[in-house]
Amino acid sequence: MFYSRYFIPTVKEIPSDAEVISHQLMLRSGMIRKLAAGIYNYLPMGLRSIRKFEAIVREEMNRAGAIEMLMPSVQPAELWQESGRWQFYGKELLRFKDRKDNDFCMGPTHEEVITDMVRREIKSYRQMPLNFYQIQTKFRDEIRPRFGLMRGREFIMKDAYSFDVDSSAADSSYEKMYQAYHRIFERCGLNFRAVEADTGSIGGSSSHEFMVLADSGEDAIVSCNTCRYAANVEKAEARNVQSAAKAEQLPLQKTATPEMKTITDVANFLRMSADKTIKTLVYSSSAGEHVMALLRGDHDLNEIKLKNHLSWDEIEMATETDIQKITGSPVGFLGPVGLKQKVTVIADLAVQGMINVVIGANEKDMHFTNANLERDFAPDRFVDIRNVVTGDACPRCDSGKLEMWRGIEVGHVFKLGTKYSKALNATYLDADGKEQVIFMGCYGIGIGRTVAAAIEQNHDENGIIFPLPIAPFHCAVVALNTKDSGVMAAAEDMYKKLESSGIEVLFDDRDERPGVKFKDNDLIGIPLRIVVGSKGLAEGKVEVKIRATGEVQLLPIEDAVEHICKMVATALGSSK
Repeated sequence: MFYSRYFIPTVKEIPSDAEVISHQLMLRSGMIRKLAAGIYNYLPMGLRSIRKFEAIVREEMNRAGAIEMLMPSVQPAELWQESGRWQFYGKELLRFKDRKDNDFCMGPTHEEVITDMVRREIKSYRQMPLNFYQIQTKFRDEIRPRFGLMRGREFIMKDAYSFDVDSSAADSSYEKMYQAYHRIFERCGLNFRAVEADTGSIGGSSSHEFMVLADSGEDAIVSCNTCRYAANVEKAEARNVQSAAKAEQLPLQKTATPEMKTITDVANFLRMSADKTIKTLVYSSSAGEHVMALLRGDHDLNEIKLKNHLSWDEIEMATETDIQKITGSPVGFLGPVGLKQKVTVIADLAVQGMINVVIGANEKDMHFTNANLERDFAPDRFVDIRNVVTGDACPRCDSGKLEMWRGIEVGHVFKLGTKYSKALNATYLDADGKEQVIFMGCYGIGIGRTVAAAIEQNHDENGIIFPLPIAPFHCAVVALNTKDSGVMAAAEDMYKKLESSGIEVLFDDRDERPGVKFKDNDLIGIPLRIVVGSKGLAEGKVEVKIRATGEVQLLPIEDAVEHICKMVATALGSSK
């Protein structure tokens, strides 16, 4: 491809509305252009990278036995009402009516549609296992679309759905997809983790997120420094490691703590560390239920863990009015001693074994010191409800410690079980002719989001550093002086030889200064740059620069094509 005949509208300045580096660089390198909030045009360079990634996804999905199909973007409301998600999904579901006043939505995902198709077509156990996938445009009406392709409203997604006769068979299908996802992201040359995760609005029994590690990642993840355990911080398990030390219980005392409403304030005022205090929080459900949560003062509540333990649909902080009714106290001085109304009290596992702690006295400007379990207060149960922190003991092995990372979610696999098949009555006849419910799994990958995440992980001050398997072009041939017919002839000859060898080449034939060409090629992230200039030709050599490392090689011109072909083959071969 000749640069002068292609469309690469690069921009020098950082766009004012682009907050993260991938958004900035995708705009500056001419990969995307904004049409509306969270909706983008994919320009030629951006589309090339996306198509590269799609090809890897297709190869690995096919290799894992999945079958490609394509479902409509527009979905009838009846299916969503049948599954119970029409209202539950929230305002992210873009709803509209057709001319006959029928309700429809733009599909943010396709569990209902695929389950409807399967219940119509699959009748016997002999027809399973099955796994269907598609690569298609989705729409989720995000309240605050931002970060370019990282969190848009319209986006390209690969979604797959497996159908099996029972839980054991479904586990096998899940494992195949789990391994396929590992191969996909390994082939892209990305540093990633597969982490245990909450199932969220999709539902199901368990799930894993695939996270590309990047300092700019929205999600906090943890992994063990010894074993393979990794989890999203929302899901990460806190292991209860109680101290063997015992201390004498001291008498309970009420102590004045004027205007000391936070754990930090109270701990500093009483000249003790926060881990000697207990934090008290009150939450409400959408049904008007209440719960009191107790945590060690230096720990933070994990609302998702608490919500899941209680099996609540929604969870939110209780109002000051409700808190006053339950405790008789304003916020800042809450505790489990002397409650005005009965409420379920759930304590985090780390509260077990704490002795002579500080807790709120349910009275303005007052706290108890030397409070002790059983003697002064007794939680209804102890549950893991906190966020883990760096250095926590691994919940899977005896010697490991947890480390914290930032990650960008690019893929998610779910064990759905019978959540959708029961709701939509997707059944089959077993070997005995008895009707059974189909077991399902679902598996998603954000296509554009993965390309953006690759940029977040691979860039420098000069621009993008694409891993070769998903780069728009494998290499660029740069002619330094277009007015020198010898340079142009040699550069074009190299371009044609590389192209005929199956290498994807961008021939920079523009009548621009060398510095402009170098800056543009660095910005758009082409992995290999071959520079053809009059000085090098006089010596019979060309310069090859590796974008990722900055390494420069001077190669004999007669050997350069073979050398480049080997470099590309090695990079692509190691990704398969």
